Amino acid sequence: MKILLSILLILPGAISTSYAQINLSPYQGIFGENVLIFDEQMESSGVQAVLNEISRQQAGQEFTDQRFALIFKPGTYDVEVTVDYYVQALGLGLTPDQTVIHGAVQSTYSGRNTNVTTQFWRGAENFKVFPETGEKWMYWAVSQAAPMRRMHVSGDINFDKGGWASGGVLANSIITGRAGLTSGQQWFTRNSEIGQWEGGNWNRVFVGVKGAPDENWPETPVTVIESAPVIRDKPFLTYDHDSGYAVFVPEVQHHTSGVSWNEGNEPGKLIPLDDFYIASDKKDDAASINYALRSGKHLILTPGIYELGEELRVSHPNTVVLGLGLPTLIPTRGNSALKIQDSEGIIIAGVMVDAGLQESGVLIEVGKNKNDIDRSDNPISLHDLYCRIGGALAGTAKTCLEINANNVIGDHFWLWRADHGTGADWEINKSDHGLIVNGDNVTIYGLFNEHFQHYQTYWTGEAGRTYFYQSEIPYEPPSNEVWNDSGKPGFASYKVADQVNTHSAWGLGIYSFFRGEETERNNVRLENAMEVPEKDGIHVTHIAIFAGRLGGINHILNGLGPSTNTGELNLFDGWNMD
Repeated sequence: MKILLSILLILPGAISTSYAQINLSPYQGIFGENVLIFDEQMESSGVQAVLNEISRQQAGQEFTDQRFALIFKPGTYDVEVTVDYYVQALGLGLTPDQTVIHGAVQSTYSGRNTNVTTQFWRGAENFKVFPETGEKWMYWAVSQAAPMRRMHVSGDINFDKGGWASGGVLANSIITGRAGLTSGQQWFTRNSEIGQWEGGNWNRVFVGVKGAPDENWPETPVTVIESAPVIRDKPFLTYDHDSGYAVFVPEVQHHTSGVSWNEGNEPGKLIPLDDFYIASDKKDDAASINYALRSGKHLILTPGIYELGEELRVSHPNTVVLGLGLPTLIPTRGNSALKIQDSEGIIIAGVMVDAGLQESGVLIEVGKNKNDIDRSDNPISLHDLYCRIGGALAGTAKTCLEINANNVIGDHFWLWRADHGTGADWEINKSDHGLIVNGDNVTIYGLFNEHFQHYQTYWTGEAGRTYFYQSEIPYEPPSNEVWNDSGKPGFASYKVADQVNTHSAWGLGIYSFFRGEETERNNVRLENAMEVPEKDGIHVTHIAIFAGRLGGINHILNGLGPSTNTGELNLFDGWNMD
């Protein structure tokens, strides 16, 4: 069947329409219309034409409902892959070196003054790239929800375009040359190898990174941790000419630095595609997907918008749920989107959730109740989970993500109560918390959590660990009379409950950008950016606090640290009573 791709191109300050017609059918296959499959036998010019049209359609389209996965079978390609909103580019080798791009895998679109503070919701994984510009230089200019994973860049890379950026994540990757930022606010790098790091502003965190810069706090706001204590890397789709498609699931590893794939014998297992149910928003609803999950199938969610009248229930041990092209789940009846049973080894990766118009209690629930079950041998892991309250639609939910199970591994979250877009209003897209953690021994790498109306992060479980935290508190509280915690101005962004005895966090950036014209809004303050129990087992290392626009933050942690007022950056060593 011949499918025609229509392009609506919206440029800043003006609207122009350009329609192109491309036959996509040679690039489609078993994953549906919006997963485009390329192999090295195809003409480079034809592949490039398709890539260019997808880029034109998606660039600047922050809240479109169009989603695409661009998947490249192992081989060598002379193309530039430009990744825009709701596009995921994936190499299908067992290692990045099996899918080689001579050109670029890049994100280059920017707003005014080369700012990329809203370049969200995209990703690139599992390529070796030889940048073919004159300077052997590549841009991945992004902010939140735009990870690079399993990349091998033979050259240099910059994570912004010279203006402001507010991201992002590099994981399990090799950059042979220089990696860094020009003026970006923060960046998180995990289990990677880089030639050298250069640049950046408020908060950079490196966990298990060979070639990480020297830690010189507070002269340079950099936090370096030698190894990741426990990690399972994100599963990924693969292709072999003889055996076809499969999903590789990496094993849990402990105390690791550098990449997992460089020796070619990465620990893990291949799950054949026949063991997966391939879901599409065009044919599936919650009932059909849940039937497949109950039957013991793993799940691939192809690109699309899935409206769910009931939650998807993942209960069988070791089930893998893998999203391609940022599939988006929307609850329609005040239900949850995902309920994950407290069963060993469940993996959820690459899924977005939008709050629906009818308020939900919790959008993603991991385990129902707190318990004493030790899952350390085979933990639940969550990778590239994105949650939105408002922005695309005027949705509302009390909490984005609640973790009740023990030993859960979190590998990159962006939990966002919208500060712009549809329904972005104090009285419309209401939501208390981005994240609640009740389980014990939960470890989260790369936690971005913003604009919620109560505690952004509320941690009640024991022995929790956070490596990198980025949070803007809500922009638009009407006044401290409305927004206060038992009389204290505002709610701390990161709150560890009083009864907790052990908790650790490294590399936190917490920022205020209060806005408004009324006098009371001009005077909105936050008492404490972070609050923790004053106990020997509580360790907090490196906090960066910035106040922009109006108002400010009275203290950094537990009444300590200087007041931070408009335009000021304050750096705080942390909390350690041992």
